Amino acid sequence: MFGLIPRTVWSKSVPTDDRGRITVQHNCLLLERTQDAPAGSFSPKLVLIEAGTGDKLDDRSRDIFAMQPRSILDTLHEVDCRPEDIDAVAVSHLHFDHAGGLTRLARPGEKPDWTGPASCFSGSRGDHGVKLTFPNAPIFVQSREWDDARANRSVMTRTYFPDHLDPIAAHIRPVDSPRPFVTGSTPDRDELPRNSIDLRLTPIAPGIHVLLTPGHTWGQQAILFTDHRNRTIVFTPDVLPTAAHNGSAYSLAYDVEPYTSMVTRHWLLSEAADRGWCLLLDHEPGHPLRRVVRNTKGWFDLPEEPLPG
Repeated sequence: MFGLIPRTVWSKSVPTDDRGRITVQHNCLLLERTQDAPAGSFSPKLVLIEAGTGDKLDDRSRDIFAMQPRSILDTLHEVDCRPEDIDAVAVSHLHFDHAGGLTRLARPGEKPDWTGPASCFSGSRGDHGVKLTFPNAPIFVQSREWDDARANRSVMTRTYFPDHLDPIAAHIRPVDSPRPFVTGSTPDRDELPRNSIDLRLTPIAPGIHVLLTPGHTWGQQAILFTDHRNRTIVFTPDVLPTAAHNGSAYSLAYDVEPYTSMVTRHWLLSEAADRGWCLLLDHEPGHPLRRVVRNTKGWFDLPEEPLPG
Protein backbone atom coordinates (compact mmCIF):
# COMPACT_ATOMS: atom_id res chain seq x y z
CA MET A 1 0.00 0.00 0.00
CA PHE A 2 2.99 2.34 0.42
CA GLY A 3 5.16 1.29 -2.50
CA LEU A 4 8.78 2.37 -2.11
CA ILE A 5 8.26 3.97 1.31
CA PRO A 6 10.02 1.76 3.91
CA ARG A 7 7.81 0.07 6.47
CA THR A 8 9.92 1.58 9.23
CA VAL A 9 8.64 4.97 8.04
CA TRP A 10 4.94 4.42 7.36
CA SER A 11 4.35 2.00 10.25
CA LYS A 12 5.03 4.80 12.75
CA SER A 13 1.63 6.27 11.95
CA VAL A 14 -0.24 3.32 10.39
CA PRO A 15 -0.63 0.24 12.62
CA THR A 16 -0.74 -3.30 11.23
CA ASP A 17 -2.26 -6.53 12.47
CA ASP A 18 -0.31 -9.74 13.13
CA ARG A 19 -0.31 -10.51 9.39
CA GLY A 20 1.03 -7.11 8.33
CA ARG A 21 -2.31 -5.76 7.11
CA ILE A 22 -3.42 -2.17 7.55
CA THR A 23 -7.02 -1.07 8.08
CA VAL A 24 -8.81 0.53 5.14
CA GLN A 25 -12.45 1.08 4.20
CA HIS A 26 -14.36 0.88 0.95
CA ASN A 27 -15.96 4.31 1.15
CA CYS A 28 -19.01 4.78 -1.07
CA LEU A 29 -21.27 7.80 -1.47
CA LEU A 30 -25.01 7.94 -2.04
CA LEU A 31 -26.02 11.29 -3.57
CA GLU A 32 -29.60 12.54 -3.56
CA ARG A 33 -30.52 15.49 -5.73
CA THR A 34 -32.01 18.37 -3.75
CA GLN A 35 -32.73 20.74 -6.63
CA ASP A 36 -34.62 20.45 -9.88
CA ALA A 37 -32.46 19.56 -12.87
CA PRO A 38 -32.77 21.18 -16.32
CA ALA A 39 -35.86 20.01 -18.20
CA GLY A 40 -35.21 17.27 -20.73
CA SER A 41 -31.79 16.35 -19.35
CA PHE A 42 -30.63 13.06 -17.87
CA SER A 43 -31.38 13.94 -14.25
CA PRO A 44 -30.84 11.03 -11.86
CA LYS A 45 -32.35 11.49 -8.41
CA LEU A 46 -30.13 8.95 -6.65
CA VAL A 47 -26.50 8.49 -7.72
CA LEU A 48 -24.08 6.01 -6.19
CA ILE A 49 -20.34 6.65 -6.25
CA GLU A 50 -18.39 3.38 -5.93
CA ALA A 51 -19.78 -0.04 -5.06
CA GLY A 52 -17.06 -1.72 -2.97
CA THR A 53 -16.11 -5.38 -3.22
CA GLY A 54 -19.60 -6.83 -3.06
CA ASP A 55 -20.68 -10.27 -1.84
CA LYS A 56 -19.25 -12.68 -4.41
CA LEU A 57 -15.84 -13.59 -2.97
CA ASP A 58 -15.40 -16.88 -1.13
CA ASP A 59 -14.36 -17.07 2.53
CA ARG A 60 -10.74 -17.86 1.71
CA SER A 61 -10.40 -14.81 -0.53
CA ARG A 62 -12.11 -12.57 2.02
CA ASP A 63 -9.75 -13.81 4.73
CA ILE A 64 -6.74 -12.62 2.72
CA PHE A 65 -7.98 -9.05 3.21
CA ALA A 66 -9.79 -9.57 6.55
CA MET A 67 -13.01 -8.32 4.92
CA GLN A 68 -16.06 -7.75 7.03
CA PRO A 69 -19.17 -9.77 6.10
CA ARG A 70 -21.06 -6.79 4.59
CA SER A 71 -21.49 -5.19 1.21
CA ILE A 72 -23.05 -2.19 -0.48
CA LEU A 73 -26.40 -3.99 -0.18
CA ASP A 74 -26.17 -3.82 3.62
CA THR A 75 -25.26 -0.13 3.67
CA LEU A 76 -28.08 0.81 1.28
CA HIS A 77 -30.53 -1.13 3.42
CA GLU A 78 -29.34 0.81 6.47
CA VAL A 79 -30.37 4.09 4.81
CA ASP A 80 -33.66 2.63 3.52
CA CYS A 81 -32.62 2.66 -0.14
CA ARG A 82 -33.41 -0.12 -2.57
CA PRO A 83 -30.75 -0.97 -5.19
CA GLU A 84 -33.47 -0.73 -7.84
CA ASP A 85 -33.95 2.94 -6.97
CA ILE A 86 -30.38 3.92 -7.90
CA ASP A 87 -30.58 5.94 -11.11
CA ALA A 88 -26.86 6.13 -11.96
CA VAL A 89 -23.52 4.79 -10.74
CA ALA A 90 -20.04 6.25 -11.15
CA VAL A 91 -16.92 4.28 -10.27
CA SER A 92 -13.38 5.62 -10.10
CA HIS A 93 -11.98 2.47 -11.70
CA LEU A 94 -12.86 -1.20 -12.06
CA HIS A 95 -10.58 -3.01 -9.61
CA PHE A 96 -12.44 -5.58 -7.51
CA ASP A 97 -12.64 -3.37 -4.40
CA HIS A 98 -14.36 -0.57 -6.32
CA ALA A 99 -16.54 -2.39 -8.84
CA GLY A 100 -17.18 -5.82 -7.33
CA GLY A 101 -20.44 -4.59 -5.82
CA LEU A 102 -21.87 -3.73 -9.24
CA THR A 103 -23.03 -7.36 -9.37
CA ARG A 104 -24.24 -9.67 -6.62
CA LEU A 105 -24.78 -13.36 -6.06
CA ALA A 106 -28.04 -14.66 -7.46
CA ARG A 107 -30.33 -15.71 -4.64
CA PRO A 108 -32.06 -19.10 -4.52
CA GLY A 109 -34.89 -19.14 -7.04
CA GLU A 110 -33.58 -16.13 -9.03
CA LYS A 111 -32.61 -16.46 -12.66
CA PRO A 112 -29.00 -15.22 -13.02
CA ASP A 113 -28.25 -12.36 -15.40
CA TRP A 114 -24.91 -14.02 -16.08
CA THR A 115 -23.22 -17.32 -15.27
CA GLY A 116 -19.46 -17.82 -15.42
CA PRO A 117 -16.18 -18.09 -13.50
CA ALA A 118 -16.39 -17.03 -9.87
CA SER A 119 -13.90 -14.40 -8.73
CA CYS A 120 -11.28 -15.53 -6.21
CA PHE A 121 -7.65 -14.95 -5.25
CA SER A 122 -6.53 -18.54 -4.92
CA GLY A 123 -7.13 -21.41 -7.34
CA SER A 124 -10.46 -21.74 -9.12
CA ARG A 125 -14.02 -21.84 -7.80
CA GLY A 126 -15.86 -22.92 -10.91
CA ASP A 127 -18.93 -21.06 -12.19
CA HIS A 128 -21.65 -19.20 -10.34
CA GLY A 129 -24.65 -17.07 -11.22
CA VAL A 130 -24.82 -13.34 -10.58
CA LYS A 131 -27.36 -10.52 -10.91
CA LEU A 132 -26.96 -6.83 -11.66
CA THR A 133 -27.00 -5.03 -8.33
CA PHE A 134 -28.38 -1.81 -9.85
CA PRO A 135 -30.50 -2.95 -12.81
CA ASN A 136 -31.85 0.52 -13.63
CA ALA A 137 -28.59 2.46 -13.50
CA PRO A 138 -26.11 3.36 -16.24
CA ILE A 139 -22.52 2.99 -15.03
CA PHE A 140 -20.12 5.83 -15.81
CA VAL A 141 -16.44 4.92 -16.22
CA GLN A 142 -13.63 6.17 -18.42
CA SER A 143 -13.37 4.44 -21.82
CA ARG A 144 -9.68 3.70 -21.22
CA GLU A 145 -10.50 2.05 -17.90
CA TRP A 146 -13.17 -0.13 -19.47
CA ASP A 147 -10.82 -1.22 -22.27
CA ASP A 148 -7.97 -1.97 -19.85
CA ALA A 149 -10.25 -3.87 -17.49
CA ARG A 150 -11.61 -6.09 -20.26
CA ALA A 151 -8.04 -6.78 -21.42
CA ASN A 152 -6.81 -7.28 -17.80
CA ARG A 153 -4.04 -4.69 -18.15
CA SER A 154 -2.96 -4.46 -14.53
CA VAL A 155 0.07 -4.99 -12.32
CA MET A 156 -2.13 -7.27 -10.20
CA THR A 157 -2.99 -10.52 -11.95
CA ARG A 158 -6.33 -10.78 -10.14
CA THR A 159 -8.25 -7.56 -9.80
CA TYR A 160 -10.36 -7.34 -12.98
CA PHE A 161 -12.79 -10.26 -12.74
CA PRO A 162 -15.29 -11.49 -15.38
CA ASP A 163 -18.16 -11.76 -12.87
CA HIS A 164 -17.71 -8.05 -12.09
CA LEU A 165 -17.35 -6.88 -15.69
CA ASP A 166 -19.12 -9.10 -18.22
CA PRO A 167 -22.63 -8.70 -16.74
CA ILE A 168 -22.46 -4.87 -16.74
CA ALA A 169 -21.26 -4.39 -20.34
CA ALA A 170 -24.65 -3.22 -21.65
CA HIS A 171 -24.94 -0.69 -18.82
CA ILE A 172 -21.54 0.96 -19.28
CA ARG A 173 -21.59 4.63 -20.30
CA PRO A 174 -17.99 5.31 -21.38
CA VAL A 175 -16.49 8.73 -20.74
CA ASP A 176 -13.50 10.27 -22.52
CA SER A 177 -12.17 13.04 -20.31
CA PRO A 178 -9.23 15.15 -21.55
CA ARG A 179 -5.83 14.09 -20.28
CA PRO A 180 -3.93 16.42 -17.92
CA PHE A 181 -0.83 16.29 -20.14
CA VAL A 182 -0.32 15.75 -23.85
CA THR A 183 -0.22 12.07 -24.74
CA GLY A 184 3.38 10.90 -25.10
CA SER A 185 4.88 13.73 -23.05
CA THR A 186 6.68 13.19 -19.74
CA PRO A 187 5.99 16.00 -17.26
CA ASP A 188 8.52 16.99 -14.64
CA ARG A 189 7.66 15.67 -11.18
CA ASP A 190 6.31 19.03 -9.95
CA GLU A 191 4.89 20.19 -13.29
CA LEU A 192 1.29 21.34 -13.39
CA PRO A 193 -1.00 20.79 -16.38
CA ARG A 194 -1.13 23.75 -18.73
CA ASN A 195 -4.73 23.24 -19.77
CA SER A 196 -7.26 24.46 -17.21
CA ILE A 197 -8.91 21.87 -15.04
CA ASP A 198 -12.25 23.44 -15.98
CA LEU A 199 -11.64 22.14 -19.51
CA ARG A 200 -10.89 18.65 -18.20
CA LEU A 201 -14.11 18.21 -16.24
CA THR A 202 -16.65 16.01 -18.02
CA PRO A 203 -20.32 16.23 -16.98
CA ILE A 204 -22.13 12.94 -16.51
CA ALA A 205 -25.31 14.40 -14.98
CA PRO A 206 -26.44 17.88 -13.88
CA GLY A 207 -24.04 18.95 -11.13
CA ILE A 208 -21.79 15.87 -11.34
CA HIS A 209 -18.50 15.80 -13.24
CA VAL A 210 -15.65 13.34 -13.64
CA LEU A 211 -11.95 14.13 -13.97
CA LEU A 212 -9.18 11.88 -15.27
CA THR A 213 -6.57 11.17 -12.55
CA PRO A 214 -4.15 8.67 -14.13
CA GLY A 215 -1.42 6.69 -12.42
CA HIS A 216 -3.05 3.96 -10.37
CA THR A 217 -4.70 2.95 -13.64
CA TRP A 218 -4.51 4.82 -16.92
CA GLY A 219 -8.25 5.46 -16.86
CA GLN A 220 -8.82 6.24 -13.20
CA GLN A 221 -11.21 9.13 -12.54
CA ALA A 222 -12.25 11.37 -9.66
CA ILE A 223 -15.89 12.43 -9.27
CA LEU A 224 -16.82 16.02 -8.42
CA PHE A 225 -20.12 17.46 -7.15
CA THR A 226 -21.49 20.23 -4.91
CA ASP A 227 -23.18 19.31 -1.62
CA HIS A 228 -26.08 21.01 0.16
CA ARG A 229 -23.62 23.26 2.02
CA ASN A 230 -22.33 24.52 -1.33
CA ARG A 231 -19.01 22.75 -0.83
CA THR A 232 -17.25 21.24 -3.82
CA ILE A 233 -16.59 17.61 -2.93
CA VAL A 234 -14.16 15.51 -4.96
CA PHE A 235 -14.38 11.77 -4.48
CA THR A 236 -10.67 10.97 -4.60
CA PRO A 237 -9.61 7.52 -5.86
CA ASP A 238 -6.37 5.61 -5.31
CA VAL A 239 -4.12 8.55 -6.19
CA LEU A 240 -4.63 9.38 -2.48
CA PRO A 241 -6.42 6.42 -0.88
CA THR A 242 -5.94 7.47 2.77
CA ALA A 243 -4.70 10.52 4.64
CA ALA A 244 -1.52 8.56 5.41
CA HIS A 245 -0.70 8.66 1.68
CA ASN A 246 -0.31 12.42 1.74
CA GLY A 247 3.26 12.53 0.51
CA SER A 248 4.91 13.14 -2.84
CA ALA A 249 6.29 9.60 -3.23
CA TYR A 250 3.51 7.71 -1.44
CA SER A 251 2.31 5.77 -4.47
CA LEU A 252 1.00 2.21 -4.37
CA ALA A 253 3.26 -0.64 -5.41
CA TYR A 254 0.57 -1.88 -7.81
CA ASP A 255 0.04 1.44 -9.60
CA VAL A 256 0.51 0.94 -13.33
CA GLU A 257 2.62 4.13 -13.33
CA PRO A 258 3.84 5.23 -9.85
CA TYR A 259 5.61 8.28 -11.31
CA THR A 260 2.37 9.40 -12.97
CA SER A 261 0.55 8.91 -9.66
CA MET A 262 3.07 11.20 -7.97
CA VAL A 263 2.59 13.90 -10.61
CA THR A 264 -1.21 13.54 -10.46
CA ARG A 265 -1.26 13.71 -6.66
CA HIS A 266 0.68 16.98 -6.75
CA TRP A 267 -1.56 18.78 -9.25
CA LEU A 268 -4.75 17.42 -7.68
CA LEU A 269 -3.75 18.67 -4.22
CA SER A 270 -2.67 21.99 -5.72
CA GLU A 271 -6.04 22.46 -7.41
CA ALA A 272 -7.90 21.43 -4.24
CA ALA A 273 -5.96 23.91 -2.11
CA ASP A 274 -6.40 26.78 -4.58
CA ARG A 275 -10.10 26.10 -5.23
CA GLY A 276 -11.18 25.20 -1.70
CA TRP A 277 -12.23 21.66 -2.64
CA CYS A 278 -12.92 19.00 -0.04
CA LEU A 279 -11.54 15.54 -0.83
CA LEU A 280 -13.44 12.38 0.09
CA LEU A 281 -10.70 9.72 0.33
CA ASP A 282 -11.84 6.37 -1.01
CA HIS A 283 -10.06 4.08 1.49
CA GLU A 284 -9.59 6.33 4.54
CA PRO A 285 -10.69 4.28 7.60
CA GLY A 286 -11.05 7.25 9.93
CA HIS A 287 -12.47 10.61 8.92
CA PRO A 288 -12.61 10.52 5.10
CA LEU A 289 -13.56 14.14 4.27
CA ARG A 290 -10.54 16.45 4.20
CA ARG A 291 -9.81 20.06 3.35
CA VAL A 292 -6.47 20.75 1.59
CA VAL A 293 -4.21 23.59 2.77
CA ARG A 294 -0.65 24.44 1.83
CA ASN A 295 1.95 24.17 4.62
CA THR A 296 5.32 25.76 5.25
CA LYS A 297 7.17 22.66 4.01
CA GLY A 298 6.12 23.14 0.41
CA TRP A 299 3.47 20.44 0.56
CA PHE A 300 -0.09 20.11 1.90
CA ASP A 301 -1.94 19.35 5.12
CA LEU A 302 -5.29 17.55 5.20
CA PRO A 303 -7.37 18.87 8.12
CA GLU A 304 -10.68 17.13 8.74
CA GLU A 305 -13.80 18.69 7.28
CA PRO A 306 -17.28 18.10 8.82
CA LEU A 307 -19.23 15.35 7.12
CA PRO A 308 -22.63 16.16 5.61
CA GLY A 309 -25.54 15.89 8.02
